[in-house]
Order: sequence, then C-alpha cells, then structure tokens
Amino acid sequence: MINHDIRKIIGEMMDHKELLRVLEVRFMKNMHRHENTEWNTIMDLLNEEILKTIKKMEETGGEPDFVMLNNELIFVDFSKESPTGRRSLCYDKTARVNRKKFPPLSSAMEMAKDINIELLDETMYFSLQKIEPFDLKTSSWVKTNIEVRDLKGALFANNRYERVFVYHNGADSYYKDRGFRGFIRLK
Repeated sequence: MINHDIRKIIGEMMDHKELLRVLEVRFMKNMHRHENTEWNTIMDLLNEEILKTIKKMEETGGEPDFVMLNNELIFVDFSKESPTGRRSLCYDKTARVNRKKFPPLSSAMEMAKDINIELLDETMYFSLQKIEPFDLKTSSWVKTNIEVRDLKGALFANNRYERVFVYHNGADSYYKDRGFRGFIRLK
C-alpha cells in the first residue's frame, strides 16, 4: 500500500516536472502574451491544485499559457483552434439531457467543471483575441447569461475575416468544430 502511494506521488511529481517544462517553453516562446512577467514569478503562484487543472487543460488540447487579463493572473487556453478534446458538446447539462436525439456524451459546462476551469465570457474572448487571433476555423461556446439560457439559447464565438463574431444557437446543439475555452485564476 505504501509503495503504491509513493509511486503515485513520484509519478505525479514527474508529470508536473514535464508539464512545467512544457509551460515554460510556451511561456518563453510567447512573450507577447505576458511582456513584463518573469517565469519565476509564475512558478511561485503555482500549487498542486492549479497544476492538476492546467494538466487537464493541456491534455484536452487547450495549450494553456499565462496572461494578465482585467488585473487578474490567469492560465487560459491559447490553442489556435478550439481545444480538440473539448469539442462536439452541448452548452450545459440541461441542454444535453433534454436533447431528443443523439445527445453528446457531455457538455461544455460539465466538462469545464470536471477540469476545474471557467468558460471565457464575451469580454474575455474579445480581449484575448486582441492579444492573438484564434478560432479561425472553429468556434467556442462562451459563458451565456441566464436570460438567454432561459430561452434555451447559448452563445458561441469565433474569428473570421479578421473580426470577432458572437452568435447564438440552441444550447442543445453541438458540432464537431465547436468546443470551449477556459481559464483558471492564479490566486
């Protein structure tokens, strides 16, 4: 029993070491995202829980990187297209459960909760697009206000023709090229 626990801890440490290496390389390669920040400063803000979340973001194709947005320090999905491991999803559990035909296995809100991240809202989506364009071929669900959800709708966004668009769709819809982007705050 003890040996198994020790192996698990060592395995997680090795995983974190490799993850930190990937994050540092990405951080250094993309300094335009965080110009006046040192990698060591970010390292000091990371803990076990945050690393587990960032690892899940990485494993689902998010390519998370650090950015300061609205005076908050966050790790956010910067993959060029909507994360591959988070596509073909309804907006939330209610939409998924109430879908009459061919419901997907999960929803954006459910998966975000499992990963321990929040969906980008419209303002964040627009702000991040100013740093670097993404979703040029895909689209991403964005956090939708309760008034639109009560009408069974949800919002998604993308970048076409060098412009960001926000659209609406039924929350129960899902497409192979629509996923979601998320973030985690560094406290």
